Amino acid sequence: MKAVGFTESGGPEVLQVLELPAPEAGPGEVRIRVHAATVNAVDALQRGGPLGPPDARPPFVPGMEAAGVVDQMGPGTDTDLRVGDRVMAIVLPKGSHGAYAEQVVVSLDSVVRAPRDATDVQAASLPMNGLTARLALDTLGLEPGQTVAITGAAGAVGGYAVQLAKVDGLRVVADASERDEVLIKELGADVVLRRGTEFPNRVRAEIPDGVDGLVDAASLGELTARAMRDGGRVVTLRGFDGPGERGVVFEPIVVFRYARERAKLDRLRQQVEEGRITLRVAQALPAEQAAEAHRLLAAGGLRGRLILTF
Repeated sequence: MKAVGFTESGGPEVLQVLELPAPEAGPGEVRIRVHAATVNAVDALQRGGPLGPPDARPPFVPGMEAAGVVDQMGPGTDTDLRVGDRVMAIVLPKGSHGAYAEQVVVSLDSVVRAPRDATDVQAASLPMNGLTARLALDTLGLEPGQTVAITGAAGAVGGYAVQLAKVDGLRVVADASERDEVLIKELGADVVLRRGTEFPNRVRAEIPDGVDGLVDAASLGELTARAMRDGGRVVTLRGFDGPGERGVVFEPIVVFRYARERAKLDRLRQQVEEGRITLRVAQALPAEQAAEAHRLLAAGGLRGRLILTF
């Protein structure tokens, strides 16, 4: 099968088209014929960082989100899915196992049907980022009527967090650049404030007592404490867990915790079909142009996901 990966760490240029053996689905697993795989920041970190544990052997195939069709069921796998069904899945890359491939095997707990009427390219953009946003809000544990602030609201995780927070009945204060203000309002934010390091101070000026929770998708770190009420909680996506002032708690999350939460992934599918979640694609490129996709990701300014097609 065709895959895209690397044998040494480095810039986008290390990505290459590979020919690898097709994986086989085992018990409790399904194999997906991948039609689309999302390019995420974690893929670039994997490409540019250490080459896994000491016993890891190249090649390495990145990619955490895929959409396509089921083309093999593991023996004895009990599921409502059938060969030929259109699906989307979250993938945990390890060695040559990643979503940047024509075929990938995943646990049944990590795959659900694709949203009705969504293309494979659109569906591929949901699993990892949608589950990250869901995990962030679940970790905050806010009640309807409470207020959550969201940084990085124009990004994939931030945008989903805005929409899911509104579904949860929360009041949403979100950041935006001037060009993104209309977008963030369309996503459902109640209050939109200018993004940047002064965002926490702007939140406090708008809400003098501070917000109840905050999803820090822009990695402002300790600065976000200024936006919080005493004892509030901040969920961080890049591992920041420094001490907070006034009892503010920082809690880092990793999407791996929800990688096998099939019911939550399926609920995201339903919310897309209900029009509560918007799938945003910036550009789709052939898998052979993966290096260019990584360059576009590094350049920033995207308002939607980059997708590789197979």
